[in-house]
Amino acid sequence: MKFRRTTMLLLLLAGGFASVPGQARDLDQDEALRLRREGVIMPFEQLMLHVAQAYPDSTLLEAELEEEDGVLVYEVEILTTAGVVRELELDARDGRVLKDEEDD
Repeated sequence: MKFRRTTMLLLLLAGGFASVPGQARDLDQDEALRLRREGVIMPFEQLMLHVAQAYPDSTLLEAELEEEDGVLVYEVEILTTAGVVRELELDARDGRVLKDEEDD
């Protein structure tokens, strides 16, 4: 039992050092699918409805699921009908817009 606790403590400490504040970790499609099936994150299509309300007829250019400081975030790049590229960050759990800015 003591060995298990020591091993667990070492793993937790190693994980803490691996997660440097301010850095994002990209999640692959298998991990995203698992999180969606488990109900941890919303389906991407549902999240994009939020974007479509704010920017009707926009075109999706790029999307990534990341973990930033323990928060699962969809980083989305769109092209608006005005020809402006916008970068949005959406909370993957509830679709809340965390960032919405014009991309350079």
